[in-house]
Amino acid sequence: EEGGLVDALFWTLFAGACRKALAVPGEFTLAVNISPSQVGDQWFPEKILRSLRETGFPARRLEIEVTESAMIGDITRAKASLFSLKNQGVQIVLDDFGTGYSSLLLLRELPIDKIKVDRSFVGRMINDRESATIVGALVGLGRALGLKVTAEGVEDEATAEALRAMGCELAQGYLYGHAIETPCT
Repeated sequence: EEGGLVDALFWTLFAGACRKALAVPGEFTLAVNISPSQVGDQWFPEKILRSLRETGFPARRLEIEVTESAMIGDITRAKASLFSLKNQGVQIVLDDFGTGYSSLLLLRELPIDKIKVDRSFVGRMINDRESATIVGALVGLGRALGLKVTAEGVEDEATAEALRAMGCELAQGYLYGHAIETPCT
């Protein structure tokens, strides 16, 4: 990102991921992380929509994941970009939820569909009562606001069971599968 290469790399990988996702049977969602510089780009929504049109990937199956830290620079511009994407059917996900300073403001101000509870809390919740309390509170908050909630960093069945008991419906982590590397071409 500091070298200015993120944008060119992102668009190449994004188009490849969209094409590859279309080749896989089923109606799954493609989740894409975006950088702070992208969320502040006034043309970002149009670039996403153009790439979706060119690849034929449906907007309703795309999740844009943005971190709280990406909003620090210009929340007004970020808000405009995310609302523009949301209006076209793209789902907006607040990633690493709970690690930033403005979480509640972002939930109120942005068109968020889902929050992802950061692995730094989830990974410690079995042995750390405070982490378990924080995860439970974040899951409850998300559900009370009508948001989907995903717990990141689930690596064992005990953690998965504790999350189910809290009412968390979605999880990701090594318990379910390791990250894979595949060509995007």
